[in-house]
Amino acid sequence: MAAALQVTDIDRIAPRPIAALTAEIIQDPLAAEAVWRQIACDPDAVQTPYQRFDWVMAYLKARGQLGVARVLLLRDRDGRPRVLLPLTVERHCGLRVARTVGDTHANYHLPLFASRDAAATRPEDVTAALMQAGRSAGIDVYELQHQPRSWDGAANPFATSGEPQASNGYGLTLDSDPEATVRRVFSADARKKLRSKEKRLIEAQGPVAYRRAETDAEADRFLAAFYAHKSVRFAAMGIPDPYADPAIRAFLTAAAAGPDPAMEIHALCLAESGRVLATFGGAVSHRRYSGMMTAFDPDPEIARYSPGDLLLQHLVREQATRGRLGFDLGVGEARYKASICDETIELVEAIIPVTMAGRTYGAARQGLVRAKRAIKRDPRLYAAFQRLRKLRRG
Repeated sequence: MAAALQVTDIDRIAPRPIAALTAEIIQDPLAAEAVWRQIACDPDAVQTPYQRFDWVMAYLKARGQLGVARVLLLRDRDGRPRVLLPLTVERHCGLRVARTVGDTHANYHLPLFASRDAAATRPEDVTAALMQAGRSAGIDVYELQHQPRSWDGAANPFATSGEPQASNGYGLTLDSDPEATVRRVFSADARKKLRSKEKRLIEAQGPVAYRRAETDAEADRFLAAFYAHKSVRFAAMGIPDPYADPAIRAFLTAAAAGPDPAMEIHALCLAESGRVLATFGGAVSHRRYSGMMTAFDPDPEIARYSPGDLLLQHLVREQATRGRLGFDLGVGEARYKASICDETIELVEAIIPVTMAGRTYGAARQGLVRAKRAIKRDPRLYAAFQRLRKLRRG
C-alpha cells in the first residue's frame, strides 16, 4: 500500500492509513525547528553534523535559499518522527529538482534518523513516501548527493540503489584514551618526525600555541588567515577560489559564531605575534568532528615545518580528549587523509524520480556521475581533464 502524505504550509491533505510511513513536507524550515532539535538531541539518533539545524540554517540564510527550502519529515504509523531531511526545491532544466542542502560544503548528506530502528526502515517504504510527497509538492525528481552507504554501523536506506560517487569520504574512530588514539593513528616514525618539526619550528619562529576559536572575533581572525592562505594555494593551482564568494564567507562566519557553534575553527599560531600558521575547520556535533576545510601558511619558512600536519595531530588528540567518538576528513583523496584514516566512507548519489520527465533527468544525471567517476579514478583521464580545464580557464 502506498505511503500517505501530509503537506504542511503548502496544502493540507489528510493522510490515509498506511503500512509504514507518512510523509510531511514543511515549507518553512523554521517551523520544523522543534521536531528537528528533538530528533538531533536524542542519544539514539543517527546523524552527521551537516544536518544539524544551526549548520543548515547558516547555509540557507547566507545563500539566500530560505525561500526554496523544504523539510521532509517521515513519521511512523503512530505519528512519531522517524526521518528528517532538509532540501531545496528549485527549477533546473525545466524541472523541479529537490536537492540536499550544503552542496560540496557538506561532505555527507545523510538524513537525520531518530534511531537505528528508523535507519533500518525498508528502502521501498522510503521511496514510496518520497514519491507521494513529490507528487503533492510538484517535485519531478530527488537528487540526493553524497549519501553514505552506512553511518556509525547503521545502513542508509536512501543509498540502497544509488550510483557510486567519484570519491569517497575518510574517517576514523576516536578512543577514550587520547594518547592511545594518537599512537594508533600516527605511527612511531610519524610522531618522531612531527616532534622534530615542531621543535625546529619553535627554534626558528618562537613558541607556538594550538587554539580553538572561543569567541566570534577569534573565529573571524582564523577565517581571515584561512582565506589568505587558500587564495594563494588556488592561484598556484590555476583554479577559481570558491572561498572568495561573499555568500560562502557569510555562511562560514555564521556557522562558526556563538557559544555552541555548528563549525569549530582550530589554528596553530605563533604564541607571541599571533600569526596563524595553519587552520582547520569542521562541522561538529556532540559525537563527531567532520572536517570541512584546511590551509597552511605558504611561506617557505613556515611550510617546511608542516604546520598543517602538526595541527592535525593536535586536533585528533583534542577531539578524543573532549569525548568525541568520530573524526573524519571529508570527501576526496589526499595524502594526509590516507595517512591517518582507517575507515573509507562509501558514497552514492541517490536519484528518485517522481515523474516521467524526472526519470529522463535521473538517467542523464546517473550517466554524468558515472563519467565523473571514470575520469576521477583513471589517472590518465584525470590528468587530461585537468589540462583541458586549465586551457579553458586560460
